[in-house]
Amino acid sequence: SKHTLSLSQKHYALDLLDRFHMADSRPVATPMDPDAKLSQKQCPTTAEEKEAMASVPYINAVGALMYLAVATRPDIAHTVSVLSRFNSNPGMAHWKAVKHLFRYIKGTLDYTLTYGPSSTVSKEKFQVYSDADYGGDPDQGKSTSAFVVKIGTGAVCWRSKLQPFVGLSTTEAEYVS
Repeated sequence: SKHTLSLSQKHYALDLLDRFHMADSRPVATPMDPDAKLSQKQCPTTAEEKEAMASVPYINAVGALMYLAVATRPDIAHTVSVLSRFNSNPGMAHWKAVKHLFRYIKGTLDYTLTYGPSSTVSKEKFQVYSDADYGGDPDQGKSTSAFVVKIGTGAVCWRSKLQPFVGLSTTEAEYVS
C-alpha cells in the first residue's frame, strides 16, 4: 500500500552473531568505537602474540561482515573497510573492533533498506553524497573517501575506501572523493 520494498538481512545477521558467539552481547550505538585508532602497530610481532591470534576467526568474521556491508548495510561499510586492512596480520585490538561491530549489529538487527518514492517533491531522481577525511589512516597518512547513491528513499550504491595516494590538504581529499 505504501509502494515500498524493504530489504533486510536480519536472519543472516542473527546467524553471524550465533556463529561468532556474540548473540548474547550487549548492543552499542556506533559501528566503531570512536576512540579506537586501529593501525599496523597493533599487529602481532612476537611468536606468542601470533600464536594467540591463530585461533581467532578474524578473516572469517570480516569476510562475513563484508557480505553484509556490500549487500544491505551501508552503515557498516566504513568499519568493515577499516577492519579488512588488517586481514593479513590482525591483532587483539583489531579483533576487539570486530566484536564491537558485532555488538552494533546486535542493536540494529531491524535496519532495512527501503525503496520507494521520495516524500519530497524533487526533479532529481538520484541523490549522491560523498565525503572524505584528511589523513585518517595512521599508517600511511592516506585519506578515506566514501559515497552513497540513492534513488528515491533507498541507497543503491555505496563505498568507503582509502584513497590511492596521500593528499596534501583537506580540499584535495574532498576533491578526490
